[in-house]
Amino acid sequence: MITPVLLCGGSGTRLWPLSRKSYPKQFARLMGDESLFQASARRLSGEGFAAPLVVTGDPFRFIVTEQLAQISQAPQGILIEPEGRNTAPAVLAAALWLAEGDAGALMLIAPSDHVIPDAGAFRAAVEAAAPRARDGDLVTFGIAPTRPETGYGYLELASGTDAGAGAPQSLARFVEKPDEARAQQMLAAGNFLWNAGIFLCSAEAVIAAYRDHAPAMLEAVQAAHDAASRDLGFTRLAAGPWAAAEDISIDYAIMEKAQNLAVMPYTAGWSDLGGWDAVWLESGPDAEGNVCSDHATAISCEDTLLRSESADVELVGIGLKDIVAIAMNDAVLVAHKSEAQRVKEAVSALKARGASQAVQLPRDYRPWGWYESLAIGGRFQVKRIVVNPGASLSLQSHHHRSEHWVVVEGTARVTVGDQVHLLSENQSVYIPLGAVHRMENPGKLPMVLIEVQTGSYLGEDDIIRYEDIYARE
Repeated sequence: MITPVLLCGGSGTRLWPLSRKSYPKQFARLMGDESLFQASARRLSGEGFAAPLVVTGDPFRFIVTEQLAQISQAPQGILIEPEGRNTAPAVLAAALWLAEGDAGALMLIAPSDHVIPDAGAFRAAVEAAAPRARDGDLVTFGIAPTRPETGYGYLELASGTDAGAGAPQSLARFVEKPDEARAQQMLAAGNFLWNAGIFLCSAEAVIAAYRDHAPAMLEAVQAAHDAASRDLGFTRLAAGPWAAAEDISIDYAIMEKAQNLAVMPYTAGWSDLGGWDAVWLESGPDAEGNVCSDHATAISCEDTLLRSESADVELVGIGLKDIVAIAMNDAVLVAHKSEAQRVKEAVSALKARGASQAVQLPRDYRPWGWYESLAIGGRFQVKRIVVNPGASLSLQSHHHRSEHWVVVEGTARVTVGDQVHLLSENQSVYIPLGAVHRMENPGKLPMVLIEVQTGSYLGEDDIIRYEDIYARE
């Protein structure tokens, strides 16, 4: 059996404004009805695959479990990184976790935000690479290039190898992201593949590679693993030793130094969706080269991506060529496709200005559901709150605000002090300032309510928690 190790701790800022630090691209529905994370988990499931092992950050742990449950999957483990330290520590933590049960276990290390349309072809490639991984090699997957791409690193195959072979090949070297001229040369040469950042190897082979090439990291991550704690089914790596691990990718830390490396060519289509230009390409432009979402209209446009992420916002493009336009309720991006990789600069500029849109979506996801602000004033805020079936907010109170709740869909069980109220649609309850209270959804459908807050301070940090089924502080 092969264990998929899904890495999903990145922030995906190149796909802002849809992807933000609070809800990065792997959890968004960029391509179809499932998130990229769900599509990755589904692709790496079935015969020959064990349940996935997920490595993520604390803010996303409940998003991971909820999205896996939506596709009827349960992880064999979820490792919580105390902080993002790039891929090298994350992969090693997964290897140490797996090695506790079976040192020879094969692990397929995969980012959770890639698009691989032909799942069957990819699983066949994994199967073809498995014998080399069982023999102790570190097998990386190389994608047959279709254009002179400057946004990817490359893998140069050794002399006498076949870039279209159906079995692992020998690697000559890693190549950094090239300029346009060099990318053209490599495409013409025919012995270069895109570096997909996907690896198949045994847990013991990975650990041995760190022992040989990154012993300090092995020491730090081993200590974080040994001191890990269990929390509601999650495994929290210890923060102190984790902070001593170098912030570095697995390519730089291990793969570029290892001698037991092989490359599995893959020719059936792949994208890391590293920018809006890639989303445009993978979305299947029409005869004029346009891609339009619902609530977006193109008039006399060419090679343009128009996406409205809100039913309340109609996006119209007229006479545009090679343009990306993404509209949300709180932010709009307009860029030339050739400049799509510079979206990170926009995010940095917004951060410098203190704009919340840089990192926070209008919809704030929580373990129990989500909420969004509908109106904000000097001493009031109106929210829409959606609570999942069977979910419960913490038992809490506030120093600076009172609240009025109106149920508009479903049923709510509300505790205020020592009183418990069962509220149905169009019923309401008042929460005085300082009152200890809790909201629960006892039903089988999502419960929706409107919350009106009034007070001198309305920040989310004005919460005193007394009990919480999600073990939040």
